Amino acid sequence: MIGFALVLFAHSDFRAWPNFPNTGCRCKPGKQRSRHMNMPRLFLVGPMGSGKTTVGRHLAKRFEMEFLDLDQEIEKRCGVDVSIIFEIEGEAGFREREHAMLDEVSRREHILLATGGGSILRPDNRQLLRERGLVVWLKTSVDQQLKRLERDQRRPLLQAPDRRARLDAMAEARNPLYAECAHLVVRSVNVSPMAMANRAHRQILDFIQQETAR
Repeated sequence: MIGFALVLFAHSDFRAWPNFPNTGCRCKPGKQRSRHMNMPRLFLVGPMGSGKTTVGRHLAKRFEMEFLDLDQEIEKRCGVDVSIIFEIEGEAGFREREHAMLDEVSRREHILLATGGGSILRPDNRQLLRERGLVVWLKTSVDQQLKRLERDQRRPLLQAPDRRARLDAMAEARNPLYAECAHLVVRSVNVSPMAMANRAHRQILDFIQQETAR
C-alpha cells in the first residue's frame, strides 16, 4: 500500500477564511446533528498521484460529506474518458469543460471534491475554489509520483518518453499555483491513505475551530 505521512500548515493568506460559505449538514431524519454541521465545502488540489481520490474518499466519510472526483464528473457528463477528450479537443478544449464542471459542482452543498491536477491553471478556477470552500493542497514529491503512477497508462499528460522530466516541469509550473490557491498544505509520506485521512480530519476540525474563534 502507498504510504503517506501528514503535516498540516496554514497558508499565510488564511485570514480570509471566515468568509467561506456555511453549507450545513444534510442529516437523515431523526439523526442527531453532528459537529460537522458547519463544515464548509472541502476541495483537494494537488498533482496526479498525490492521493486526492484515494485519501479524499476516506476523508469524505470522516466528515460525512459527499465525495466527488472532478475528472469522473466530466467523464460521466461527456460519456468518454478524459484521454479521449484530450485526443479530440486538445488540452484547451478539456480545460474549458473542466472549468464549466468545476463551476457547477463547486456550488453543491456539503461536498468533498477531488480536483484535477491542472484545474488550478486558470485564475478563475483558483478564485472560485478559494471563495467557495476550504482548499487543501496534497503536496507530494516527483519521486513519490513516479512510484505511484508507475503502471498508469490513462493520464494523457503523463504519456511522455521521460516521465520524470515531464513531472518535474509540471511541478515547477504548478506548485506556485497550488500554494496560491490552498488554505492548507498536506505533505504526504509513510502512512496509509486511511491514516492520513484520519489525521487530516482531526487537524482540519481543530484548525477550523481555532480560526472561527478569532
